[in-house]
Amino acid sequence: MTSTPRRYHITTFGCQMNKADSERMAGILEDMGFKWSQDPNGADLILYNTCTIRDNAEQKVYSYLGRQAKRKHKNPDLTLVVAGCVAQQEGEKILRRVPELDLVMGPQHANRLEDLLTQVFDGNQVIATEPIHIVEDITKPRRDSTVTAWVNIIYGCNEKCSYCVVPSVRGVEQSRTPEAIYAEMELLAKQGYKEVTLLGQNIDAYGRDLPGVTASGRHKHTLTDLLYQVHDIPGIERLRFATSHPRYFTERLIKACDELPKVCEHFHIPFQSGDNDVLKAMKRGYTHQKYRKIIDKIREYMPDASISADAIVGFPEETEEQFENTLKLVDDIGFDQLNTAAYSPRPGTPAALWEQQLSEEVKSDRLQRLNHLVAQKAAQRSQRYLGRIEEVLVEDQNPKDNSQVMGRTQGNRLTFCKGNIDELKGQLIKVEITEVRAFSLTGEAIVSICNA
Repeated sequence: MTSTPRRYHITTFGCQMNKADSERMAGILEDMGFKWSQDPNGADLILYNTCTIRDNAEQKVYSYLGRQAKRKHKNPDLTLVVAGCVAQQEGEKILRRVPELDLVMGPQHANRLEDLLTQVFDGNQVIATEPIHIVEDITKPRRDSTVTAWVNIIYGCNEKCSYCVVPSVRGVEQSRTPEAIYAEMELLAKQGYKEVTLLGQNIDAYGRDLPGVTASGRHKHTLTDLLYQVHDIPGIERLRFATSHPRYFTERLIKACDELPKVCEHFHIPFQSGDNDVLKAMKRGYTHQKYRKIIDKIREYMPDASISADAIVGFPEETEEQFENTLKLVDDIGFDQLNTAAYSPRPGTPAALWEQQLSEEVKSDRLQRLNHLVAQKAAQRSQRYLGRIEEVLVEDQNPKDNSQVMGRTQGNRLTFCKGNIDELKGQLIKVEITEVRAFSLTGEAIVSICNA
């Protein structure tokens, strides 16, 4: 008689790095014989992969944990795991708050999940938050998509932004070798993936910690060099990368993106504030003038490139005039997309201790005003697509309309058109754009498949 397989459920909060970590941990669990459960209440193991960038994400984790802790009182065999940045930041404090937890593990330990769970199943309550050299990923992730995939190329961050908790929870920068990255991408191509996004908390720092310099004295391994190395892997049709830092963004990288046809014309470069004094207080290491020059240089090489970014409003001591400098930068540049957030004090960061914290009312008002401008500018940027023929990589069915498929343009615009998902999934198709919105497009497929 065969035993029923144990079931697991993972809930992921936060950034693309967390999503990639969750896919790897899901792969480890499936190697251990677990099966995915859509319903967390039907799972024998619950894993929350957490984010501590914003306070509301952290509080949501505790709310979810409280519900599962109650369930564990009725079902002692339930295994509860907290992974990710909240786990790293809080460590033992989480156990005091939620003693029902079995495993608390920081993001550097994602690839050790099987070893840590073995200790749990031996009857131990385990905390794994000590800094380690990241173990090379040898497990096949359980990827959420069969078309697009994340590939981590650098872990951690060495920056010291005064508001950010990431360096303390994700550790110092550790680059993977080009050989390991190439091998993972080759495997993805064989499995039928068409698009790869290279990931790093500060991706432009890739290779700084790897040995070797060129004759001219620059690092032998850089993001630019890596793009040239992985560009011609057969089967991979598109390359993206995120997240960039203006301090390290180079013209050499822009030239490479222009020269390499598989690299998508989309750049995600957070600016955080349009005011130099705020940027200095944030310890970002650049001015708004330098940021503008980067965007100008991108548009000089690739006039149609999409630009997205991140911005924070309501930073401690930010004046109305300083906030208006952010509005001016957004108005001048015209972003295709902008991730906005009101400043949220994070434990252990310098800015959280500053006296002149702004009220929630002021932060909310500024966020609303910024978002209104962002939507206006994005809608204007979308107009350039009307009537154009765009190449779209079909990723899935439109969940709101089964007769439509959806995918993204090279510039990362979500695009919908009529089509059969069984025929088109994973294909590059030509779409004539007939309707534009601020953040998405609709069109008609004019050629069945580009890469047949």
